[in-house]
Amino acid sequence: MGKTALITGVTGQDGSYLAELLLSKGYTVHGIVRRSSTFNTERIDHIYQDPQEQNRSFVLHHADLTDGIALVSLLRDLRPDEIYNLGAQSHVRVSFDAPLYTGDVTGLSALRLLESVRASGIEARVYQASSSEMFGAAPPPQNEHTPFHPRSPYGCAKVFAYWATVNYREAYGMYAVNGILFNHESPRRGETFVTRKITRAIARIKAGLQDRLYLGNLDAVRDWGYAPEYVDAMWRMLQRDEPEDYVVATGEAATVRQFLEVAFEHAGLDWTEHVRYDPKYERPSEVDALIGDASKARDLLDWKAQVKVAELARIMVDADIRQVADQLSGATIRIDR
Repeated sequence: MGKTALITGVTGQDGSYLAELLLSKGYTVHGIVRRSSTFNTERIDHIYQDPQEQNRSFVLHHADLTDGIALVSLLRDLRPDEIYNLGAQSHVRVSFDAPLYTGDVTGLSALRLLESVRASGIEARVYQASSSEMFGAAPPPQNEHTPFHPRSPYGCAKVFAYWATVNYREAYGMYAVNGILFNHESPRRGETFVTRKITRAIARIKAGLQDRLYLGNLDAVRDWGYAPEYVDAMWRMLQRDEPEDYVVATGEAATVRQFLEVAFEHAGLDWTEHVRYDPKYERPSEVDALIGDASKARDLLDWKAQVKVAELARIMVDADIRQVADQLSGATIRIDR
């Protein structure tokens, strides 16, 4: 009999790729969706619409990470083998504007989920989506032993969730792990995140729909990988005999400016003709450089990033150009790859 998994944040970039991966491995996959006036499932609609995917059991449940009692009831009903906590307010710049909301949803909700697992009495393995933003001002390269120095409310909330996960592992013997994922992107990335903002703008410029792109700090250094590869690392963490925490990264650094150059050049455009600086996109406190050392994941999980930043930029540009073309032609849109 196949395993059962529960994914919070299933409608996001990582949640959608993870659901596809688990379904391909024969899992029954349950996803948590917040109840709201709009049903934002565009990243996973193709799973519903594919009869073969339906036969593998993909079920959504209305629930909220702020409601611990509802979480306990759901866990007792589903009794999942694995839980992937990907739900969060995940935009760093937004966390400065909504710090209390970010602290609740990104930090305290991880604790609510851990406590719900304990209170329900189930024997589930728990994955907590931690972030390279926890390292903040700590000098690169960063690995599992690098001290945390967060530089945003989002980073602070993720540090809280990280240590809550470690505490429940040590206090209750729970199989709970932290995946410290560095930036990972794809054509399903939200359009307000800088990489997707860039590639989406390129597609619109090519189509004559806009002429300018406004950005903040172009000198920030990041380690960008490909999201479908990173969800595979999540799954591998929960297959190990012992629960441990892992950094997941490419180890390759690039500035926002370098990403711009590769992406615009791939589309046959000169980025200097279209990109302008706008201080409103600057963070009150900047993280200068995040570069991950994923040696532990390579050695223990047999995981290594294959797609690096240049190929990633090309994948995203091509996908956005196709999507804009489809929109202009009135075709039905599926978020690519």
